[in-house]
Amino acid sequence: MELEVDIDVTLGRGAQRFALSARFASLRERLVLFGPSGVGKSVTLQAIAGLLRPTRGRIALGGRVLFDSAAGIDLPARERRIGYLFQDHALFPHLSVARNIAFGLTPTLPWRLDAATKAHVERVMRALDIAALGPRRAHELSGGQHQRVALARALVREPDVLLLDEPFSALDATLRARVRAELEAVRERFGVPMVLISHDLEDVARLADTLVLFEPGRVASVAHRDAREPEALVRLAAASLQPAAP
Repeated sequence: MELEVDIDVTLGRGAQRFALSARFASLRERLVLFGPSGVGKSVTLQAIAGLLRPTRGRIALGGRVLFDSAAGIDLPARERRIGYLFQDHALFPHLSVARNIAFGLTPTLPWRLDAATKAHVERVMRALDIAALGPRRAHELSGGQHQRVALARALVREPDVLLLDEPFSALDATLRARVRAELEAVRERFGVPMVLISHDLEDVARLADTLVLFEPGRVASVAHRDAREPEALVRLAAASLQPAAP
């Protein structure tokens, strides 16, 4: 994956004003945006997905320009070929698991699917081991099942990249470790790169090929995994969490 982000974003006014300057690039398959809450990680992810328009700048994925303020390019979210896994999973409680997943393909009429679309949805469900959950409703699912259904909905559109906003934050430590391993297995099976938001050092250790460190309102540094020093990214992330010396 080739991802280039060079954007400025200004949100709100007065005391509520938030300004972000995010610049990073990577050719790696797994990026982790790391830092405490409120520093701009989710804003960056939303800008990549097309859910938020930067004030200025450029975003390119795989050589395809998604946003360029100078050139007047701003592809709609539906045309960016991006899968987005929201922090709260955003499943529809009135729809079955199968229809929640199909919503990624037919958002207006997820219950009217042709045979080919139904077969595709079923293949994705089988790949994530949730085929048996098809008729169930979202409120009947466990935390891990919720996660898989949301992931299936993101993957069913065969995206160029998968964006994940703190996907493990609502899970306990035991389930988090299992779902983290499952996510990586699924990512490899589908061959889709990912950009993941986290403030968990274990996510950096297990899932980061590129680490993008955020400070309030800006990207502080970018580092790439080196096979000769596999723990270097974790040390860098851990150091960023230490309070500044007086």
